[in-house]
Amino acid sequence: MKNIFYLFFAASLVSFSCASNNNDDTQQDTPPKNETIQNPKTTISLPLGGNAYSSKHLDGNNTITDNGIENWTDSNEFFTAYFKISTPGTFQITVEESVEVNGKSEVEFSINNESKKVNFTTTKKAVIAGTWTIKQAGYVAVKIKGISKTGDRFPSISRLTIASADYDGKIAYVPNNEGSFYHWGRRGPSVHLNYQVQESINAEWYYNELTIPENEDKIGSYFMANGFGEGYFGIQVNSSTERRVLFSVWSPFTTDDPNSIPDSHKIKMLKKGENVYTGEFGNEGSGGQSYLKYNWKAGTTYKFLLRGLPAGNNTTTYTAYFFAPEVNKWLLIASFNRPETNTYLKRFHSFLENFVPEQGDFSRKVLFNNQWICDDKGAWTEINTARFTNDNTGAKEYRMDFAGGAENGSFFLKNGGFFNDFTTPKTTFTRPLTNKKPEINFTTLP
Repeated sequence: MKNIFYLFFAASLVSFSCASNNNDDTQQDTPPKNETIQNPKTTISLPLGGNAYSSKHLDGNNTITDNGIENWTDSNEFFTAYFKISTPGTFQITVEESVEVNGKSEVEFSINNESKKVNFTTTKKAVIAGTWTIKQAGYVAVKIKGISKTGDRFPSISRLTIASADYDGKIAYVPNNEGSFYHWGRRGPSVHLNYQVQESINAEWYYNELTIPENEDKIGSYFMANGFGEGYFGIQVNSSTERRVLFSVWSPFTTDDPNSIPDSHKIKMLKKGENVYTGEFGNEGSGGQSYLKYNWKAGTTYKFLLRGLPAGNNTTTYTAYFFAPEVNKWLLIASFNRPETNTYLKRFHSFLENFVPEQGDFSRKVLFNNQWICDDKGAWTEINTARFTNDNTGAKEYRMDFAGGAENGSFFLKNGGFFNDFTTPKTTFTRPLTNKKPEINFTTLP
């Protein structure tokens, strides 16, 4: 990622109308409502393309684009923009540039239920929305609501200037779109648990249990249970009507285009379970993919079993099994052979991600418990130590809504939703041993 350049903006004075409703969390405007802050201690330019969300949360919705709020016609649709402050302060919010196609419109901006109404006309000049005093550190939610319009749409709004005369700290937000970062920033930070296992163990089997708490199964979530050096295995929420059990293995040929993989480096499907789809995937590396459409439920614990066995010809075979209590048996997902590979299972991990950017303002959480490995001699070892990490979105502190660790005897991961209590990355956690060795007859697996 290239260096991020923070934009500094001094708003022009314009004529507008503003009304406010105060509550205990805010106080009256300072400085006067129609004056910009002179020599602010802090100023950022907040791009709505990377930091705002529509109330509709529709995948492919065109009212939030890389340019910010556009094509806004429905008065029932509103938007919320987020930024995070480290200490309390007073902040003036200015609409840097707005485009009113025709007519006039009135838009309401509110923080902590204190609202200020602004009139827009056919001008591209900056418009001061108002000043709010925020008395608590953490995420600030700016709600943008359409009140009335004489034309067919509300104004397009690209950026908000956030300026303060008394706040002298860092503000966390997604600053620009280099490398499609609006996409990654809007998705929210991905979070991982890296399980601590001795490298010397020839781990042939990898077992994990996963539970998603009630109401944490948001659309776009991938709850990945059994991650290993060459792939991953878990469950997804693909839409309001479809859920999947997903198992993928990366090709040793590095590319995002599966069509460019030479035959000698392609993942070969050896077998698959009933009703399981198999094919290829791309965009984030390439390889073999399989999934079973299965209506798994939040609040239910599911079991995952993965086998990694060197085949003796510089290839390794990976086989995934899923235990669903609804059917009370192990289901074969798929078995893939990976060329140019001679290894047992390594780099054990779990992760949580959101793959639908429009769902990035929702929080999601998953619990992992009773992790075990079984070596090539049949000896089981319980895993009870994990190291928490996050992706670039969190590492750069563009988004700070990430957490993970141990609670109530389980490991957990949480992300999205702009919560405030984040976990320090690279922290190691230990959960109590369960001593509940998996009871699996390998010879009867499908």
